[in-house]
Amino acid sequence: MISKIWKKLANPESVSYVFFGVLTTLIDWGSYRLFRVVGIDYRMATALSWAAAVLFAFVTNKLIVFRSLEMRLSLLWKEFVSFVTCRLATGVLTMVIMVFVVDILHWNEYVGKVLVSMVSLVLNYILSKLIIFKKKVHDGA
Repeated sequence: MISKIWKKLANPESVSYVFFGVLTTLIDWGSYRLFRVVGIDYRMATALSWAAAVLFAFVTNKLIVFRSLEMRLSLLWKEFVSFVTCRLATGVLTMVIMVFVVDILHWNEYVGKVLVSMVSLVLNYILSKLIIFKKKVHDGA
């Protein structure tokens, strides 16, 4: 049973998703830190770093992770809008968790970043796989 679960989890798609998810997280965290160092409020820094990470994630998810290589403008636009919409949903969740952790629980903001990064990684994979870059089933006709 553990072998079946491992085979399901350790496939090229999920491994590359985790790899690029880590890079996306590094972009998020790195830009967040940069924004904070230059004096930007943590809320604005969260939003800006999220946007930078989303742009990077769209390109890597589309081309490398889910291998959605169709470049028709209409499909590209549909995938991009779906991707951004789903990321907006998890982005709102990120903001809510960050405000809750920092302003209400008075935890360290970087503890909040770890928490939201883990939640976002899982939710974004599920949304990307099931909604945005889902494989088309061909009927052979």
